[in-house]
Amino acid sequence: MKTDLPVHQGMRVGILLIKVLICFLFGVFCVPASGIAQHVQNNRSPQLVFTEEKELQPLYDISTLPVYRQGSVESQVSSWDRTGGNDDGFSGRFSFVRRNQDSSLVLFDIQGAGVINRIWTPTPTKDTIDFYIDDSLRPAFSIQYADLFSGKVFPFVAPLCGNQLGGYYCYYPILFQKSCRIISRAKKMQFYQIQYRQYPEDSRVRSFHLQTGQQEKEALSFISRFWTKSDRHIADFVPAADEKLLFENIQIEMKPGEKKSIFDQKDGGRVLGIEFYPGETHPDFNKNLDILIRWDDDINPAVDCPLADFFGYAFGKPAMESLLLGSKANLRYCYFPMPFDRKANIQLIYRNTDSPLPAIQVHARIYYSKNKRDSAKEGRFYSSWNSNILFRENGPHVFLNTAGKGHYVGTILQARGLYSGMTYFFEGDDSTATDGRFRMHGTGSEDYFNGGWYAFPDRWDAKMSLPIHGCLEYSLPFCRTGGYRFYLSDKIPFEKSIYHSIEHGPVQNEIPVAYTSLSFYYGNKPPAQVLKPTNELTAVPIPDTLLIYPQLANLNFWGNVQLKSEWVYPTGGMSYIFTVNDESHIRIPLETIPPGNYKVFADFAKLPEGCTFSLWERQTQISEWIPGNSSSRHRTEQLYLGNISVSSSQPTLTFQFKTDSSHTVFFLNRMKLVRK
Repeated sequence: MKTDLPVHQGMRVGILLIKVLICFLFGVFCVPASGIAQHVQNNRSPQLVFTEEKELQPLYDISTLPVYRQGSVESQVSSWDRTGGNDDGFSGRFSFVRRNQDSSLVLFDIQGAGVINRIWTPTPTKDTIDFYIDDSLRPAFSIQYADLFSGKVFPFVAPLCGNQLGGYYCYYPILFQKSCRIISRAKKMQFYQIQYRQYPEDSRVRSFHLQTGQQEKEALSFISRFWTKSDRHIADFVPAADEKLLFENIQIEMKPGEKKSIFDQKDGGRVLGIEFYPGETHPDFNKNLDILIRWDDDINPAVDCPLADFFGYAFGKPAMESLLLGSKANLRYCYFPMPFDRKANIQLIYRNTDSPLPAIQVHARIYYSKNKRDSAKEGRFYSSWNSNILFRENGPHVFLNTAGKGHYVGTILQARGLYSGMTYFFEGDDSTATDGRFRMHGTGSEDYFNGGWYAFPDRWDAKMSLPIHGCLEYSLPFCRTGGYRFYLSDKIPFEKSIYHSIEHGPVQNEIPVAYTSLSFYYGNKPPAQVLKPTNELTAVPIPDTLLIYPQLANLNFWGNVQLKSEWVYPTGGMSYIFTVNDESHIRIPLETIPPGNYKVFADFAKLPEGCTFSLWERQTQISEWIPGNSSSRHRTEQLYLGNISVSSSQPTLTFQFKTDSSHTVFFLNRMKLVRK
């Protein structure tokens, strides 16, 4: 049967038949050019796809922590002072990328595919901010700045978004395929940090939109239940698909000078939980008991630090109750997944001292599985312990400086000023470089831990634990504090190296300090340098001079007392100006002051309306009656008042007064106690 075809179509068919015949003769299957392109596309490596649900998963699925992030870069835009000063947001000079012609402020402007995984500020406002996502002309959404952190505007809900310890934080992921620009309509912005990750090239992204899907809602529900659960245990951290969960119970006695192994595996697998139950006779670990963990054939240990520091103690006492690590009641816990290839060994070392130490009863449980590490996709768990005394010439404190491939996942810091006074050292900024390139610069130490405004009441002023960040302690008398932060969705990847440090501020590392930190990361190599704990490095000294600032002194009042606070003198704290009468008492509790004998001094000011005052220890008069009036305001920085003996039985100091109609004011800057 003859079929009539147009000449050009018949020629095309003929040519195609000839190509097929030639390819057949040479043993090769050929298709037209368009078909070849489709064939290549179908056989390429699968394109990386990123969604909000995928970005939320690390916040509730802890098993993903060891997994590498190939080709990603974590960076940060912040309001840090580019001149090297301490104006990290106070004036607003550095609190924007650029100012538009209409006076609006560009806070963030990034091209390419990526995700914003953390926004922080201690100074939210009611101004509107616009998010331009993949579109330079119209915002994808607009929101009141403060509503990002209120926890009440979906999807920016608690516990991923909120505020405590003076800081406002948002961990809800904001994804973009082509670009993201954030513009504030405020005339002035102050402190802020926007942390983001840039995806590998050719990634496919489902960009952010307010109408989240069912998967995202379920992920938020998982996070809420996981983070707020009061009785979390090992089963909450182990995926259901994992192999059978195994465990070993350990009950041993440790004597000073002993070194004992509590876990030793010769097959590959992963440690999934470490729990300790301090004995009743010794409820807390002293700083002489170390933990040492080693994987496979690594020369340097993966963990080598005091056991107390490993569980987030602050200055020798339990302090942290985070999602992954800490102390709760009589349980000390760590639920970081720790995969290994062939061998795992955990040892305890009880360092001896010149003074006799008691034996310690150790009760522990190690959870593990036989699920080996996937070395192509997962890193091993490592930590770097660093403890030193730093002066200006020593530079910043280094959290981690190591080579290899991995990602950074956590920091614990204990920070103490060497001299009494305000904690100015906590003005120091964090700084991070990965693979030899500068990536992040912070705006202050409490900011790094998602807090803000140290020494302010109900801000960074006391111990408080949240799921992934918190304050370990804040003490003005001891001039010390500390914090922790874990990186889950915002872990910091590196291919070749990482350098992560923090200053002891305000600028140029000018405040002498004693810093002790423990950093955590996953990688293919242990830390390049290992500092072994010693008795000298782990000692917790008690200062001889203790300063009491009235703003954090938990003052008790009796009678008619009126109070006004002002920033008057350069003490670092606020002056308290009291209006009193003869029946007024102002009591200062001393429950945080160690027992001992002290000389007491007052930093106060005389003024025309100043009254006469005296210091008492309960019903015992300590000082003479001291006139507080003068023709003009005059500060007395160190007036000796008398001697006291502080014991454990509710120690207090109380001011009493003698007044008349024109002398009713007592002006207090701070108190000083010097150990005799």
